[in-house]
Amino acid sequence: MNEQNQTTERLQEVKDIRRLMERSSRFISLSGLSGVAAGVFALTGAAIARYIIFKNYYTEYNGRGFFASNDFSSLKWQLIILSAGVFAAAFFSAFYFTWRKSSRQGFSLWNITSRRLFWNMTIPLVAGGVFILGMLQYDEWRFVAPCCLLFYGLALVNASKYTLTDIRYLGYCEIILGLINMQWIGHGLYFWAVGFGLLHILYGIVMWWKYERPTASH
Repeated sequence: MNEQNQTTERLQEVKDIRRLMERSSRFISLSGLSGVAAGVFALTGAAIARYIIFKNYYTEYNGRGFFASNDFSSLKWQLIILSAGVFAAAFFSAFYFTWRKSSRQGFSLWNITSRRLFWNMTIPLVAGGVFILGMLQYDEWRFVAPCCLLFYGLALVNASKYTLTDIRYLGYCEIILGLINMQWIGHGLYFWAVGFGLLHILYGIVMWWKYERPTASH
């Protein structure tokens, strides 16, 4: 009986050591609720974008759809402002839920691990953002949606080594979806909604179920 107790204690010590090592090398305070919130904002933004496009710039004649206006300047700026608003809402919701989770865990939100995570995710995102703005400058709007998905997926994969590995699989899905979207250029808004909306909601629910639900053991 004593040997069994000693074995149990040793296993618990190993688990505690492993948990401490993970906390020192990985940022584990990402909240699944932030993924759900980001997905909801993305779906809302996609619905508004579709309304703007089909209300003012798209029409049908004899069962065939086409753009009724060649002036995309106004549409471009409307979509840029909308995208910026969606990004800001998703960012602040992610910050809030992550801050709340880290506070409950007694961890500092801004430490060496979170800084590594931040920079490894920010660099691909900034590079992708500048690249996409360059395409919009030359009215090459067809590849904006797949590029958003690709660069975002690469950012997630690049940052996954400093946080929970689950985020890597979300990155893989975003990359695959972006590559598929390259073959379906005219449906970029729908791919955008799936990648940033539905996948985020699914990812957030899985993350919450694995790491945050009240009955889960950490």
